[in-house]
This record gives sequence, structure tokens and C-alpha cells, in this order.
Amino acid sequence: MGVRHAREYADILKELTEAVGKIERGYSFFEMEQEEWSALPQGERGEVMEALADDVFYGLGETPVIEVGEGVITYNSKHHVIEVSQGDNVIQIVRLI
Repeated sequence: MGVRHAREYADILKELTEAVGKIERGYSFFEMEQEEWSALPQGERGEVMEALADDVFYGLGETPVIEVGEGVITYNSKHHVIEVSQGDNVIQIVRLI
């Protein structure tokens, strides 16, 4: 099926990377431990979060809800958005059109 979008993928990826970076324990998606995450330089952490955002974007095309760390990422095809939330709080809404 895939995630339908009209915006440039690079712009979506940038916003989604920023959003997943705010999820507590988001690094656990890659089965990393806190010590491993803390040992990474800041630049590499950004690369890991971008890879996470990319994986999640394509994964949402198959499964509209993906748990990441302490958060949940949901693809709402009706409203053409990806919602990133943690607990009862919406961290960010990424527009796809």
C-alpha cells in the first residue's frame, strides 16, 4: 500500500526525524541500550534517528501503528498525516500533503 504523500520526501523525513528524536527511549527500536546510546556522538545519534524515521515511514505503509520506545507513531491516511505521540501527548503531526 505505502504511505501516500505529495510533499517532498526529504521534508517529511526531516520533520519525522525531529519528532522521533523526542520520543523517550526511541533508540530501543534498534535494540540499543541506554549505555550504547549515551556513548554515541551527537552526529551519530542524528543519523540513527534519521534511519529510524526512514524505517518507520516505510513501515507505516504496511502497519498503520508502530510503537517506538515510549511512543507510538500512527499513519492517518484519511487526514494525510503521521502522528507521533507519547502517552496522552501528541509530540508532533507531520503533514504528508
